[in-house]
Amino acid sequence: MITRALDIAIATVALAITSPILAIATIAIRVESRGSPIYRQRRVGKDGVPFEMLKLRTMVSGAESIGAGLAVNYGDPRITRMGAFLRRWSLDELPNLVNVLRGEMSIVGPRPTIQAQVDQYTPEQRRRLEVKPGITGWAQVNGRASLPWDERIELDVYYVEHRSLALDVRILAKTVAMLVTGHGLYKGESGGWRPSA
Repeated sequence: MITRALDIAIATVALAITSPILAIATIAIRVESRGSPIYRQRRVGKDGVPFEMLKLRTMVSGAESIGAGLAVNYGDPRITRMGAFLRRWSLDELPNLVNVLRGEMSIVGPRPTIQAQVDQYTPEQRRRLEVKPGITGWAQVNGRASLPWDERIELDVYYVEHRSLALDVRILAKTVAMLVTGHGLYKGESGGWRPSA
């Protein structure tokens, strides 16, 4: 599996390369809608320890208190035009790199979720908390939001049980292919929901 040193190296290089994109996106978000361009949400990390995850804001300010609340469905009217673009290419997750540098996340691992969902986990599903959450993971490259929530958790548990450097490299390669081609990145979320951002 990817070591802490590799996490830091990859995150540092990725932030340096994507800093112009982050700067442009931040300005575009501020121009389109009021509020901070950075969205902060309490998520559950390794061993159930909570942390503040950073993302680029893709919805109107205060979205959690209107409409569907924390749930985000396909075509959600709270998603801004810039937000739809960021979600389409997963650019909203670039600030997660800061979480990696802070040691709260890894480059590869199960996506972090909110406490309300963790509270519903079975003992087997809680195994996904045995590793640091990641920016990309086995579930993300094998269906992502098009899969029902329980199937995504099964894929995450599979990752926990079979994690290795070879598997992490495979996940990273598939992630890059998805980013380059756009295939499989952002699909309708009728099969589940994605926490708001």
